[in-house]
Amino acid sequence: ADHGIRPVGGRALLSLRVEKGYGSWGREYSTEYWPQEVGLDRLIKLDKAEDFIGKQAYIAIKDHPAREKLVMLEIETPHDADASGGEPIFTIDGTPVGKVSSGAYGHSLGKSYALAFIAAEYLQQEEFDVAILGLPHRAKLLQHPPFDPQGQRLRS
Repeated sequence: ADHGIRPVGGRALLSLRVEKGYGSWGREYSTEYWPQEVGLDRLIKLDKAEDFIGKQAYIAIKDHPAREKLVMLEIETPHDADASGGEPIFTIDGTPVGKVSSGAYGHSLGKSYALAFIAAEYLQQEEFDVAILGLPHRAKLLQHPPFDPQGQRLRS
């Protein structure tokens, strides 16, 4: 029976993941990053009756300030080139401050987006430059994922 189901490729799934601000193991999530750096600290419940693997390690670092943070960027792409991962990020005056971990064109919203790590001391800035194919592309720091930020579609 035809239910409107079609095959979906990896790049389409990447586009949807990035628009929604969902990280991926190995790119945004790994043992290199603390939970508070990637937004996963809200999922750790220290008041659970049961102990869990890694609890003592988390307690040891939970009050440390983040070294860098996983953020979402909306990138101006006048050259039809989107970030894909690994692109360096600079302040407007050229100071290196981070790198893109995942990027894609967001087909749902018609804009280019990236998940990126930026050094914590630069997070008060609203705009950065992302070097895509050697050219600076202006990027705006987003406070929430641009697609379904409250998760309404996921719950419907």
